[in-house]
Amino acid sequence: MFGDIFNAQFVASSIRVAIPLALAGLGGVFSEKSGVINIGLEGMMLTGAFTAVAVTNFAQNPWVGVLAAILVGIFLGLIHAITCITFKANQIVSGVAINLFASGITVFFSWLLFGETQIMAKTNLPIWGLSVPNIGEGSAFARSMITIFAHHSPLVYLTIIIFALSHIILFKTPFGLRLRSVGEYPQAADTMGVNIVKMRYMAVITSGALAGLAGSFLSLEQAHFFVKEMSGGRGFIALAAMIFGKWTPLGTAGAALLFGFGEALAIRLQGVTAVPVQFINMVPYLLAIFVLVSAIGRATPPAADGVPYEKEIG
Repeated sequence: MFGDIFNAQFVASSIRVAIPLALAGLGGVFSEKSGVINIGLEGMMLTGAFTAVAVTNFAQNPWVGVLAAILVGIFLGLIHAITCITFKANQIVSGVAINLFASGITVFFSWLLFGETQIMAKTNLPIWGLSVPNIGEGSAFARSMITIFAHHSPLVYLTIIIFALSHIILFKTPFGLRLRSVGEYPQAADTMGVNIVKMRYMAVITSGALAGLAGSFLSLEQAHFFVKEMSGGRGFIALAAMIFGKWTPLGTAGAALLFGFGEALAIRLQGVTAVPVQFINMVPYLLAIFVLVSAIGRATPPAADGVPYEKEIG
């Protein structure tokens, strides 16, 4: 039984499940590195998931649906930025408002456009398959690696590239240094001529774009349909991954893989054990609670995280 569950296919499944968590968590990294809390990731993911399926069905092209989901995420990120940065409203309240708005607006448009709250995607994202012939009987490890990293959606490989570029941008470029300084000590950054408002707007909009992309993967690749509240708290698990990953792209990716492992395990265990399915479905959320508790005292957020910037005069 152990070998039937924990195999190469299970690892590949964990990677696919982790992609939406990783992308949304990376969005949280960009936003909070600039000093803006974005708990609206859940709503941005949900809206992106609906938009991806709806536009895909109308355009008959999943890539148009993915692009539309990203644009909707950018729009919601812009709303969050205007509310929190320009008008200096409470960032938690703004994020909760986005989540509530997304919960209602997606159901409303589902009924308006399709007459139901579960919409099947008529066209799915393509799967890129890799094959290596004649690798020999003794190459079990090579076969396992092929199984793990082959036969994924292009968005999986795109996510790997996004994380690599994000790490380079945040920690190896002047832009990343300015962004991190805005989140740590905005007064000093302002003195050095950094435009605090511009940097925070760019970070929050990027956060929305990544959350929208995460939602499109969730509906087009992982589920192949949209149903109300399908994000199911993944935006909050993504925030947990961000915290456990210490507000870094690579750390967030590792934490997302851990949560992906938990969710994939919950899926595999359904029908295999006598444990009620309700308890099995609790596994990812129990894992998130455990991770957050273990991170207390060891994960330090940016110093100006959640603090609106007031420019000193005089």
